[in-house]
Amino acid sequence: MSVIEQYARVHIVTDEDPLLESHGAVPVVLRYDPEHDPRHVRVHLPGARPLDWVVDRDLLEHGLKAPADSGGIRVWPCGRVQAVVEFHTGQGHSVVEFDTKTLSRFLRLTRTTAPEPVPH
Repeated sequence: MSVIEQYARVHIVTDEDPLLESHGAVPVVLRYDPEHDPRHVRVHLPGARPLDWVVDRDLLEHGLKAPADSGGIRVWPCGRVQAVVEFHTGQGHSVVEFDTKTLSRFLRLTRTTAPEPVPH
């Protein structure tokens, strides 16, 4: 099984780094590694002060259709073309706006490479 990476442009609103807000759309890397962490997706913001967020794949899937939250992360659809992911940490919170098509396409790819569940 191979790692899936997809580049996306997102809008970020954060109370941690006001400079991120002034840049408009910024690049992030969506990454899924089915061998090392089959339940999660990593969202990596490169740059001088890189950020990494880890999100449950199922939470993203559900959040594209209706509001969903788990462990300090909220996901909800915003109109027809955007999905919002809100991250809460001890240092503050960040709101990331994704293009729904980009996120849906990435999640569809992760489903094709996800390991099969082990029967009990």
